[in-house]
Amino acid sequence: MNTIAHTALYQEVAERLRQRIFAHELAPGSWIDEQALAEHYGISRTPMREALKVLASEGLVTLKPRRGCYVTELTDGDLDDIFPLLALLEGRCAFEAVSKARPADIAALRAIHDRLERAAQRGDVDAFFEVNQQFHLKLQQLAGNRWLLQVIDDMRKVLKLNRHHSLSREGRVDESLAEHRAIMQAIDAGDAEAAQARMHAHLLSGRAALAALARSV
Repeated sequence: MNTIAHTALYQEVAERLRQRIFAHELAPGSWIDEQALAEHYGISRTPMREALKVLASEGLVTLKPRRGCYVTELTDGDLDDIFPLLALLEGRCAFEAVSKARPADIAALRAIHDRLERAAQRGDVDAFFEVNQQFHLKLQQLAGNRWLLQVIDDMRKVLKLNRHHSLSREGRVDESLAEHRAIMQAIDAGDAEAAQARMHAHLLSGRAALAALARSV
């Protein structure tokens, strides 16, 4: 029983820290004060260290010998490495989703896309961002490939470390919506190869938008 409780404790601590990192309450590049956090949560440093090891395995924090633990800070080089891989993986998801999805599945995906259209019409960037995430996740689920889903989930966790998202760039919401329409058209047509190619291009377009945003700030 003690082992189970201990495991649950460090996993819970890891999840709380994960959400604080995603919210940038623990900012990229910042030092993590293990002692202060352990005291804040009313735990010993052992489960805190175990929690940080979990986050390190996910790439969310970096453990530096004799220097401590820091929230990972993504460089432009990291983004250049991640996005082409994510484009390949999510493109493959689109291909498999078209190959496996039933009419009811396509209808559910279409419903999410319609919400994306409405968010864009309202100019609600935050809502567009959230619905966009749901669209990609639904497509991944329809692919039914747990290995793809696991790797994509790990990579998207790391991308949450980025200080900005591509939709922050002026005009990017309209571009993204047009790309989503093209993906949806390929899916409706049952064209797996077109869906794959368009999803691949969509992810690379997001990276280009991030690069343009970085140059403008």
